[in-house]
Amino acid sequence: MTAAVEPEIGDIGCVPIPGSVGWLISLGERLCGDQFTRYDHAFVVTGPNQIVEAEPDGARFAALSDYDPEAIAWVRCPAEFREAVAEAARGFLNTRYGFADYLLIALHRFHVRLPGMNRMAASTKTMICSQLAVESARRGGWDLLAGAPAGYITPADLARLATPND
Repeated sequence: MTAAVEPEIGDIGCVPIPGSVGWLISLGERLCGDQFTRYDHAFVVTGPNQIVEAEPDGARFAALSDYDPEAIAWVRCPAEFREAVAEAARGFLNTRYGFADYLLIALHRFHVRLPGMNRMAASTKTMICSQLAVESARRGGWDLLAGAPAGYITPADLARLATPND
């Protein structure tokens, strides 16, 4: 998918990650029940050429230009929620990466239920990139999952919500 128009604040981008890191993320998604897809990472646009993304060292600001614009699948934020979604994403800066969240997603996908699992998945103390994006949207008033738990979503799931581009 290619970006037909410039991204706007609050939009969520889904991108492939090259190399061994992308392969490991794809494997994690596969173990969680997703098919292998090209989308391994998600982020929220928070300003001109600025995004917030979850990273192993904690959520951070990064440059949108770090990613190939031709490779980004966009989930377009409704205009009325843009500023609030971006502000919510900024509020997650430095949030630790949720490596264990992949295990929770896998358990959920395989219909394994453990005591406290939903509470742990809903926690924002640690998050993977797609959880950060969805929770930012939700806190900004945009419930793009229509009430489904944000804690069980992967970048591949988000990419399926992307707007086709011409």
